[in-house]
Amino acid sequence: MTKPYACWSCAQPLDSGAFVRGAYCDGCGRDLRCCMACHFYAPGAYNDCHEPQAERVVDKEKSNFCDFFKARGSKHASMGHAPREDALKAADALFKK
Repeated sequence: MTKPYACWSCAQPLDSGAFVRGAYCDGCGRDLRCCMACHFYAPGAYNDCHEPQAERVVDKEKSNFCDFFKARGSKHASMGHAPREDALKAADALFKK
């Protein structure tokens, strides 16, 4: 049986109980209960969050005290750095001499 959750950074399978404040991934050492692992995280939305009542969190990769945190399922876990890296590669290709 596959685990329903995964680390937002390295996609290591996790159980739902892993998302407690101060918990980190055994695979990559990143914080687990952070905006990057939240169901409401939405880059480009106001405060990068679809939850309108949530307070602004500056560092999306660090653990925080958001009351609206809901762990993102494993099919969305790999939202870590791939989009940023893809954008940087596209920009490099565009402005290459």
